[in-house]
Amino acid sequence: REDGIEPSDTNGFQAIPGKGASAKIKGKEYYIGNIKLFRDLGIPLSPVEATLSGLQTQGKTVMLVGGADGLLGIITVADNIRQSSIEALPGLKRNGIKKILMLTGDNAGTAKAIAAKLAIDEYFAELSPEDKVTAVKECIKKYGKTAMVGDGVNDAPAMAASSLGIAMGTAGTDTALETADIALMSDDLTKLPFALSLSRRTLRVIKENIAFAIIVKAVFIGLIAPGWTTLWMAVGADMGASLLVIFNGLRLLRYNP
Repeated sequence: REDGIEPSDTNGFQAIPGKGASAKIKGKEYYIGNIKLFRDLGIPLSPVEATLSGLQTQGKTVMLVGGADGLLGIITVADNIRQSSIEALPGLKRNGIKKILMLTGDNAGTAKAIAAKLAIDEYFAELSPEDKVTAVKECIKKYGKTAMVGDGVNDAPAMAASSLGIAMGTAGTDTALETADIALMSDDLTKLPFALSLSRRTLRVIKENIAFAIIVKAVFIGLIAPGWTTLWMAVGADMGASLLVIFNGLRLLRYNP
């Protein structure tokens, strides 16, 4: 727009899962997508192989544009690692998460660069949505219960296959949010260790409350036989137990791990 260029009208748009997209402009088919898409289409990339390799080594995601006229251009983007991500992963380890893996459709060079910066245990690159599902199933077989965090359409099948699907609320697509078991209301990954810690604390409080309530009931049932309790004592104990259970639960409002 700054250069006064108006985009042409397009029709016949199609998303190509895990690879890119296509559309027709003035009757001609054009594609935008990753290197795999263009290799599948048979569009020659040999003149730019060295350029592509260099860009990927820098941790950049490469998107190619072209069609019947061959390769027309290269667009690169790069994800900046958020500070919250750097803080969240050690927090997950402190909460007992044994293994952190990254599943991405990005190229191996970009994946390796990001994994190294975040100290991720293992990564899988250049995955299609189906490949992500396979990887999650293998993780479940190898490590047991596995949670999958995602935000896109490509992540939804893997989230459904995982033991626990977690969607990033703000950036998440509708498909990811509908598939997930848990939706974070912000894109702050530090919420993950907090949610994990809070859920464990909540479960502990629930067990405490159940145990306390059962013990009080059992004591008073035992005291009924010799006639050591009255109706009013039982009512008072029941009311007192209810109040103590409520107050114990309210302590979670002040929880700060």
